[in-house]
Amino acid sequence: MRNPNAPSPETPGASKGKEAAGQAAVEEVESGMTLGLGTGSTVRHFLEALARELREGRLRGIRGVPTSEDTAARARTLEIPLLKLADAGELDLAVDGADEITDTLQLTKGLGGALLREKMVVQATHRFVVVADGSKRVDRLGTRAPIPVEVVPFGWEAHLPFFRDLGAEPVPRRNEEGELVMTDNRNPIVDLHFSEGIDDPQALDRVLHHRAGVVETGLFLDVAHLALVGTHQGIRRLEREGGEA
Repeated sequence: MRNPNAPSPETPGASKGKEAAGQAAVEEVESGMTLGLGTGSTVRHFLEALARELREGRLRGIRGVPTSEDTAARARTLEIPLLKLADAGELDLAVDGADEITDTLQLTKGLGGALLREKMVVQATHRFVVVADGSKRVDRLGTRAPIPVEVVPFGWEAHLPFFRDLGAEPVPRRNEEGELVMTDNRNPIVDLHFSEGIDDPQALDRVLHHRAGVVETGLFLDVAHLALVGTHQGIRRLEREGGEA
């Protein structure tokens, strides 16, 4: 049986799709913008392309708000100017990845462990662009990836029966040594697996947020404006209305 906490193997096609999507997102950036910088493997390609545009002078006056310590470290290495969320005001644009994307731009996120900070940055931005490879497209959320739920450390095990009553198989996220994986906020994550996917993501999100001790969920609903999906046929643009271009 495969370790449910282990990352899925990445195909060469998926890797190329991530790179293409990350690079395509730079075309959405204009000089002077304040950006939300997401977390994950696809965003790394965006950061590298953004840094190249800055070095070569095609973009100027860019500042970024990182959604994780990992992204902050990468951005500093690439010499992308950073600032704190509290100092940024409204962001012009946020670029982040996703674990699942429907044609109506409903998302699951959080396998990278940054779901709370990612959602805080998304709610502060004027426009949210998602970057992903074609394997992340789904008809129904919860069919390809679990729903991460960040919880406070106190009594976190008490949530497991509650999650099961919702029809999920809850799996506390652990590292290879069997220790709980902690977010940058020092909270554990429980991944909720749904064997048939989620019937009503909005209802599930409401129920989870009403539970004391739940900090945030990986359901990102009605927040994305555009998805840039890298496929072997090129970049597909999924607009908020569900159309493609």
